Amino acid sequence: MIDELDLAFDEQIERGKPRHRRSGRGGKGKSTVAFLMVFLLLGVLGVGGYLGFEKVKGFFTAADYDGAGTGQVEVSLAEGSLTDIGNALVEKDVVKSTAAFIEAAEENPRGKNIQPGTYTMRLQMSAKDAVTLLLDPKARVTKGVTIPEGKTALEIYAILSKATGVPVKDFEAAAKDPKALGVPDFWFNRRDDKKASGTIEGFLFPDTYEFKPKSTAAEMLSVMVAKFIDTTTEMDFVKSVESGLSVSPYEALIVASLSQAEAGIAEDLPKVARVAYNRAYKKKMPLQFDVTTNYWLQLQNKGKKHSGKMTTAELEDPKNPYTTELKVGLPLGPINNPGKLALQGAEKPATGDWLFFVAVDKTGRSAFAVTNAEHDANIQKACQNGIPLC
Repeated sequence: MIDELDLAFDEQIERGKPRHRRSGRGGKGKSTVAFLMVFLLLGVLGVGGYLGFEKVKGFFTAADYDGAGTGQVEVSLAEGSLTDIGNALVEKDVVKSTAAFIEAAEENPRGKNIQPGTYTMRLQMSAKDAVTLLLDPKARVTKGVTIPEGKTALEIYAILSKATGVPVKDFEAAAKDPKALGVPDFWFNRRDDKKASGTIEGFLFPDTYEFKPKSTAAEMLSVMVAKFIDTTTEMDFVKSVESGLSVSPYEALIVASLSQAEAGIAEDLPKVARVAYNRAYKKKMPLQFDVTTNYWLQLQNKGKKHSGKMTTAELEDPKNPYTTELKVGLPLGPINNPGKLALQGAEKPATGDWLFFVAVDKTGRSAFAVTNAEHDANIQKACQNGIPLC
């Protein structure tokens, strides 16, 4: 009985040695058992009935602050149990006891949804208010790495390296085996009888990531691949493109990357995707997307060029495995890592017979055409608007 009573008075569970490791949640059960034991003891001993109960009850109430707290303090929460989170908050004097925090979190319907990250909290808050604030997205301080849509794998390695200090060569080495990073085998299948590039390109989903301290290159890339898989699963991307478009998910991913690179504004993404599908499958003609030449130039560390400044030799380089100038259909693989809107555009392209498009103003808006004559007229319009094509 003495051991149970001692446990009931614990305010903070020692960091690294949680007493409730089996449940990962806290000491509510043991405190309740101890409380009932003392209540029964009081009854047996006849200790003052109600007055004795009220006197003892206070010993079993988890220590807690009142109110919303004062000032500000940043608290970093690692992935862990409610006990771990409570301990971190007690250490920063946000809440008075781990037990009070656990009770408040368990009473909140969303209490299990608290995410790892850095939060702006207040000092000496009630446990209930602390839980509420941790569930408020505005309280979270973003200290992550943001990967914009449309970046190539090489560009992503540079961004990650700068943010984390992990050498670029480590990312390049880890990326050599995309399947080990979580890309399922079927993603590299094609229905157009063409070879798949088999690279990580296309699977590093653009988002803001908060990686665990000391994460390796492989661990970081795996997190990004997992986000890609989660996102496409939520979209039902695989089933949708296979049944609705009769193409493989990999081919649709290639189209998403092409439209991500070519479309100047978001609303043009489904239209560019439709042009790619029309040329590759309906008309069986070369796409002639200049962005595939740019991708090849980047792989050779030659930098990007505006379409109007590319030479014929660059556009028609026979060594370019991604060329869409000389070969019919889609290129070898994705040429960047598209975002969700581009994936949606490739999954559900706009309806139209367009075979051509060109950016016609400096906002990036494109004009779409079915015939060469219409396309030539759009090019003239672009030139009049200052686009260097003429």
